[in-house]
Amino acid sequence: MSNPEIGGSEASAAGMGVSDYARVARTYWKHITVITLIVTVLATAWSAFRPRVFAAEATAIVLAVGTDNVSSLLAGDTLAKAKAKTYKSLAESRLVADKVSASTGVNMTGESLLGAVTVTVPRDTAEMRIKAESPNPTTAQRVADAWIVELARQVEERERAAAAAGQPAAPAGQPAPVVTPPISLVPLDPATVPTHPVSPGMGLTALYGAAVGLLLAYASALLRDRLDRRLRTAAEVENLFSVPVVGTLPVDLRLTGENKVLGGLPAAPAPGSRPQSPAFSEALRELRTNLTFLDVDNPPRIIVVTSSVSGEGKSTIAANLASAMAAAGDPVIVVDGDLRHPSVAKIFDVVPGIGITDVLTGKAEVDDVLQQRGDLPNLSILGAGRTPPNPSELLSSHAMKQLLNSLAERGIVIIDAPPLLPVTDAVLLAKIADGAIVVVRAGQTTKEQLTKSLGNIRKVNATILGTLLNCVPAKEFEGYSYYSPEPDSLDSTSSPEKAAARDKTASPDKAARPQPANSRETRSPVSEVGRDKFSKSSTSF
Repeated sequence: MSNPEIGGSEASAAGMGVSDYARVARTYWKHITVITLIVTVLATAWSAFRPRVFAAEATAIVLAVGTDNVSSLLAGDTLAKAKAKTYKSLAESRLVADKVSASTGVNMTGESLLGAVTVTVPRDTAEMRIKAESPNPTTAQRVADAWIVELARQVEERERAAAAAGQPAAPAGQPAPVVTPPISLVPLDPATVPTHPVSPGMGLTALYGAAVGLLLAYASALLRDRLDRRLRTAAEVENLFSVPVVGTLPVDLRLTGENKVLGGLPAAPAPGSRPQSPAFSEALRELRTNLTFLDVDNPPRIIVVTSSVSGEGKSTIAANLASAMAAAGDPVIVVDGDLRHPSVAKIFDVVPGIGITDVLTGKAEVDDVLQQRGDLPNLSILGAGRTPPNPSELLSSHAMKQLLNSLAERGIVIIDAPPLLPVTDAVLLAKIADGAIVVVRAGQTTKEQLTKSLGNIRKVNATILGTLLNCVPAKEFEGYSYYSPEPDSLDSTSSPEKAAARDKTASPDKAARPQPANSRETRSPVSEVGRDKFSKSSTSF
């Protein structure tokens, strides 16, 4: 597949749906949680270190002088509401602020007081509210009350002057008549000393910080997902590369240390340990079934298992796939095609240092180097042999092709091949085999690596049977836990003491019978002819 084809596939899959957004949240939930907590803590800390501010509010009402006449009362109420809006500008003026600063004696200029005072006129009312803020609650109370008093005085002066201007002049020698202003501002509710600060609001700030942090965290998670070139899901592999995913294998803690083969069956847990999930074994069986349906008319007999780079689990998968097929009754031969870093003999715990290179160089026959284990009667192991100086030439030789064809007549051949990108050995093996399975490690293999790996196989016109997604998070296989064996049954089968006691109860003379040796002691050894031949031969390639 060319790069333009892959780019087009990726562009077609770029649209994200609800499931994709949910997948991003599941994948990066730790990242999202950490960033949200950090932003919330920072917002809360910023709010906690801000100075406390107290607010006091005083109210006044605009009254119009009227009569008992209903029309006059309605007209006066309308006038008072209109005047209240006009007085709002007067209340926010520098004149009132300077007067309040001088009368209260606060250490604040008129300009500073204007920034600390808020004047509001509720809609369709003649009420005016003065709210003063200050770090000192007493100062806030004094400023609010003084503001109302000064505003009332300013209103009275202006209304009185306007009323006097409309009166006729008094006769000479007579005092001017007393003018009653038609509009006045009357204090309604004096301010009280506040006991709780209005700022900072730590609870509200923390809530806003959490909301902003969550948005930022999820946005960064989306960015990471878009920039992340690692493959994680089977659907992603199929959409981008148009190759089938023949199986997905979960992470299994039993595949650690030297225990790399489960035999295709759930291993019995150690006494006192918790039973393991059968997900890996069930996934192996599913993989085995999928391989039988790849081509029902001409099923593959020689299968290469490889990967893009080392550390993706190809050798373990090849060994366990062969074990699963052997457990189903099919004769299977595992071939270690990695002549540079062989690992099959170590995985199956058989005699190392003998195998393919001895057959290809004529030092031994195939039957001399094929090995078996007692617990896997249908499985044969062909190791790599001694490390040659020219592994690529040996693997691409006509003798290697004949060897694989002869093994395919005996059973299904599973070849553990080297990685595709470091060397060309796997490509050479895929060309002479019936097809190759490319292992993709979820969360590690990148799109560029798989693109180049598949391209290398296609360059030699080899068949790609499909890809296999390895190390998928175990939570994707939670459904298998329904079929886990009961703890009681596990205890009854896994405890040697209970089994021995049960045998004594059932048959007294049964305990005296000799017990079979363990599986590793009963494995079929290399033939004596072959062993003598290998022990006497020390020539190097």
